[in-house]
Amino acid sequence: MTAVRTAMLLAAGLGTRMRPLTLTRPKALVEVDGRTLIDRVLDKLVLQGVERAVVNVHHFADQVVDHLSRRHDLSILISDERAQLLETGGGVVKALPLLGKDPFFVINTDVTWDTTGDDSFLRLAERYDPKRMDALLLLADMNSTLGFGGAGDFYRLEDGRLERRGGRERAPYVFAGAYVTSADRLQAYLAEPFSANVWFDAFLSQQRLFGEVMSAFWLHVGDPEAREDAERWLKSRGEAR
Repeated sequence: MTAVRTAMLLAAGLGTRMRPLTLTRPKALVEVDGRTLIDRVLDKLVLQGVERAVVNVHHFADQVVDHLSRRHDLSILISDERAQLLETGGGVVKALPLLGKDPFFVINTDVTWDTTGDDSFLRLAERYDPKRMDALLLLADMNSTLGFGGAGDFYRLEDGRLERRGGRERAPYVFAGAYVTSADRLQAYLAEPFSANVWFDAFLSQQRLFGEVMSAFWLHVGDPEAREDAERWLKSRGEAR
C-alpha cells in the first residue's frame, strides 16, 4: 500500500457555470448542506490520513486563504495563481515544489459524496502502483451519479487500465474529480495554462493510466441547480458533511 499524506485541491477556477453564486465568492466556498465544497473535501482527506493540503487560489483568492486559515486539523499551503490562472494541469505543475516527491492526490472541489464509511482516498492509495501506473483516477459508475449530464468518460479494462469513450455513444464510468500521481511523472511539463487531460492522454498512450471505481454515490456540483440537487440528496441521507 502506498501511504499518501499530501493532497492538492484545485480551488482557483472562475466558477463561471456556478454563477450567480460565484459573483461574490469562489466556487470552493459555495456551501452544500451547510458545509463549503472545499471543507467537504478536506474533511474526507483528514479522516483518511492526509496530513497536508496544497490549495491553489486565483478567483477571490483572499477569501479562500482567510477561510482556510481557520482549519487546524492539517497543514495547508497556498499555491498562488493570482497573477495567472493555470488551469488543472499548469496549476499542479506550479505547485510541485510544495507537493514533494512522494505520491499525492489531486482533487477538484466541485464534487462531493457521502463521508460516512467512505474509503475512496484510502483505496486510491492502496491500489496505486507506480511501477505500472503514471496516474490512478477515481471513477464513478454512471448509474451512481447525480448532477453530471455527460455521456461518461472511460471504459475500464480487466486489469484496471483505462480507455477513452472516443466516438462511442456512452461509457460506463465518469472521472470523479480525483487522482493520485507522483511529481516525477509531471516534471517535463511547464507551469503554463493547460488541462490535466494533456498528461492523461500521454499516460493513456503508454497504457499507464488506470482507474479505481468508487463505492460511494457521486455528486457533481457544477452549477446552482446541481448544488440544490446535491443538497437535497445529502439531506435525504442525513449526511451532514
